This record gives sequence, structure tokens and C-alpha cells, in this order.
Amino acid sequence: MKRFFQSEIGAAVCWVLAALLLAAIISPWFYQAGKAFAETAKTSDLPALLESVGESCDSAKFSRYFNRALMFSSLALLPLMLRRIKALRRAAGTEAREIPKHRMPAKSALAQIAIGFVIAASLLLGLGFILDAAGAYQLKPEPPETSRLFSKIVIPGIAAPLLEEWLFRGLLLGLWLHFARPLAACVGTSLLFAFVHFLKPPDGSAIADPTHAFAGFDLLGKILLHFTDARFFVTDFATLFGVGMILAMARLRTGALWFSIGLHGGWIMAFKGFNQFYEQPVGHPLHPWGIGDSLRSGMLPMLTLGLTAVICHFVLKKFPAAPTPASR
Repeated sequence: MKRFFQSEIGAAVCWVLAALLLAAIISPWFYQAGKAFAETAKTSDLPALLESVGESCDSAKFSRYFNRALMFSSLALLPLMLRRIKALRRAAGTEAREIPKHRMPAKSALAQIAIGFVIAASLLLGLGFILDAAGAYQLKPEPPETSRLFSKIVIPGIAAPLLEEWLFRGLLLGLWLHFARPLAACVGTSLLFAFVHFLKPPDGSAIADPTHAFAGFDLLGKILLHFTDARFFVTDFATLFGVGMILAMARLRTGALWFSIGLHGGWIMAFKGFNQFYEQPVGHPLHPWGIGDSLRSGMLPMLTLGLTAVICHFVLKKFPAAPTPASR
């Protein structure tokens, strides 16, 4: 055990555990700050963007605040892990892998964003329309208000890919590539990516008082219970892990985040847009294994991801390959 914690992987594990602990401590404060800002947005004349943020803060559950607290904690503690890994490498007489810099013209970057967006959005929406034809989804009785579509679809479809790709495929994957093989780095960051997206308790459980000092630890305990459900791994966790792997491999293949940002944005806009217009009927035979609670859950979304990966593999061959990391 001592040898494990004196290894680079042990340092990464300690970083994840410390980030979870810090997130559990500070998440009640994040929650209170977010709800206070939501009240301010209701009573003050703020720009449209800030009002949209206020609406999101008002509707967000405690699990979402825990999610953001974990991202903050991961970034805050990242320098400590990096310092630890550098110390271990100096003691072992090894150096970090050198990651070659890869500059991309703006025209190529925009082309990668657009192509990735079209691939992801068209395949996911195609699955949605197939499920609609099969009766697994149906149009909602009343269409959503046009004024809310921008805040519910466009803003998340832009903000989330930029933030999460910079964090997971830019910062974290870039760091892992310094001390791990590319496949191991992709697997590690994809597992963390999938875990972060399921930081919510099982259905039917709730946090009694999100403002309580131990609310974060209460949520963390309920989340761990969520991972005892075998179907959860097949229909939910494995799908998000597959998403993370596709995004990570695209970043490795291109040497940049643009194609990954396009894919991520396409998935989010298609997913949220479809949810605004469609709902699941009760008792359809494809539920819950064929299709779970949403378009990102179930065996059919997994097959769609597989098709997406194959298409991306051939499309990315049209782009120049990025330099590979040099190991020392």
C-alpha cells in the first residue's frame, strides 16, 4: 500500500479522493451562493446572460452544485498533484514526456468544430427520430416556449463543451499524457468524466437540507449507493465513458480540442433540443435496457456511439495527424 501511494498513479488517486473531500466540504457554500444570486437575478435588472445564469442557479439541484464544486476542487488541487508527480520523477531519475505543440490555422479549427458538430448531432437526432417512429418517444402535448429554447439549448451547447473540453481533454488529459501512456490517459480521464456526470443520488432519494454543513457528505454517500446498480453501469455509466473515450481519442488524433468541442456541442444541443420537444411514454418494451431515461442512456445509444466512433475514425484521417508525445 505504501508503494502504491508513492507512485504516480497513487498520486492521481489521492488527488481524486482529496477533490471529492473538498467538494463535499464546500458544496453547501456553493449552493447558498448560487441561490442568493438567483434571488438577486429575480429582483434586479441584469443583462440577459446573467438572468439566464440566475434561472439556471434557481432551478439547479444540490447535485449540480456538488458537480461544480468538484470541478473547482479538482483544479484547485491539481498543482499539488503535479508537484507530487514531479518529485516522484526526480527521485526515480525520469523526466516527463514532452508534449509537442501543435498550432492549427483558424480555418481548420472552424472546419473541425463544424464537422464534429454535424456528425454528433445528426446521429443522435437520427436515433431520436427512429425511437419516435418505434413509439419509444412521442411529441409533448405542448411545444416549449420559443423564448426559452436559446437558454435551454444554445447556451449549454456552447458553454459546456468549451468548459469541459478545456478541463477534461485539455488540462487533465494533457497532464496525464506527461506521465502515462496515451491509452491509459484516455481511459483515466474518461472514467473521471463519466463519474462527474453522474454525481447525483438514486431516484427517490433527496438531501433534506442542502445548506447543512454535512450535506455534501450526505450526497456523496448516496452517490456511492447509486453505483451498486448493475444496470446503471450498462445503460448509463458505460455510455458516458464511451463519450469520453471518443472525445479523448479525437483530441489525441488532431492534437487540439476543436473537433472534440464540435462533437460535444453537437451531442448537447441535439440531446437538449430533443428533450424539449419529446417525452417517453410509460411502459414501452425498449425501456429501460434498449433506451434508458434519455437519449444518452441504454444499449441503442451505445450502438449509436459506436457508429459515431467509426465515422470519426475515417473522417479524422482526412486531417493531418498530430505529433505524438515523446517519452523519455
